[in-house]
Amino acid sequence: MQNEHPLSDEVLALAELALRAGKQYMVYNNSIYYLDKTDVYFFATRIEANSFAADNISDHDRFHVLPFNSIADLLAKIPYGEQFNQTPINDPDQNGLYNRDGNAFTDALIEHFESTTISQQLNFKLMNQENLQYLSDNLKYMGFGDALKADLEKNLQEGKPEFKLEFFNEIGNKGFEASLNFRKSESTDMYFFNNYQASLHRSNGEEVNQTFYLNKGKGVTAKEAFNLLDGRAVHKELLDKEGQPYKAWLQLDFENKDKHNNFEVRQFHENYGYDLKAAVEKFAVAELNDPDKSKALMQSLEKGNVQSVTIEKDGSSHKMFMEADPQYKKVTLYDSNMKMVAKESLEQYKSGIDKGSKEVKEGQENDKKKDLKPVTKIEKEKLEKKNGQSLLPKKRESKGKGLGVS
Repeated sequence: MQNEHPLSDEVLALAELALRAGKQYMVYNNSIYYLDKTDVYFFATRIEANSFAADNISDHDRFHVLPFNSIADLLAKIPYGEQFNQTPINDPDQNGLYNRDGNAFTDALIEHFESTTISQQLNFKLMNQENLQYLSDNLKYMGFGDALKADLEKNLQEGKPEFKLEFFNEIGNKGFEASLNFRKSESTDMYFFNNYQASLHRSNGEEVNQTFYLNKGKGVTAKEAFNLLDGRAVHKELLDKEGQPYKAWLQLDFENKDKHNNFEVRQFHENYGYDLKAAVEKFAVAELNDPDKSKALMQSLEKGNVQSVTIEKDGSSHKMFMEADPQYKKVTLYDSNMKMVAKESLEQYKSGIDKGSKEVKEGQENDKKKDLKPVTKIEKEKLEKKNGQSLLPKKRESKGKGLGVS
């Protein structure tokens, strides 16, 4: 039996069910090494657990009370290979602080002693590793990479109520900084990544700042924060006050700030009517011909990136750049030198369907006219005599103005 953990799988399953039922005190038979489901009992209060342990002691059985708050906690307090007949510090039968009646004073002292036991330290170490892994994955998801992991681990080990991590990256010729804020839970030893203050140093020397908040580990990523601070829009899935998800384009309003000194955020919801794909399709973008490249292009634009595209027109290719502009329901086009293409110059880069749409319509009308056969004199007379009425349209008088087509 020395190669087996003292807690069987059945005991662990019972412990899991007990936790769900609010029973956080396990009473186990300390006279044997390997525990089966018939050797453990679970209670909701310390008084009930102590009472059961005291009433069931015999020449062959000796019960001890073990408080726990998770399966990991239970495994840490009864680790692999440890003999049960070693009396623990929190043994209710050996420790005079435990009593069957219980009071606030003794309960406080008991909690103090329990917090300093070796088993609690082992449990803290285990939880610390799980917390480290969770936060490391969260930082990767949020676009801050692996560079902060060593500092993160160091701060977790120190156990401070809160701490900050500093991040820096340079994109193009613009410096991006972020101060990441972590806070310890008031009820557990877990730390959470709550928000970060981001700063962008623009090429003209201007610095803009914004605080971005996380909701259940999700929020605006580092690259999206860079794009927002650089003036572009980002498409995100958000939660409303009722917790229901919805999608919207976000863009910072650099003219107005809220009470927290953050720029106000403008939202362009789906019912605003912005169709990114339709806006892109107005131009002769070669990437649209490949489903995978088209999908990647849309995803990049939704993240607020200035994305390179290839415009193929009249047998020639032009390397250009594009960004989403939901406010005006269009995309902005830049040349290869990142100079914005003027409105009057956009026509040369548009697709055949969009460019010269008026000429296409006129051509279609001309084709329809060609398909109409001329009415002969005899056919005209027959139509006029039918029912004594003319079925031909009356000649419209000229008013001296042409009719415009909208």
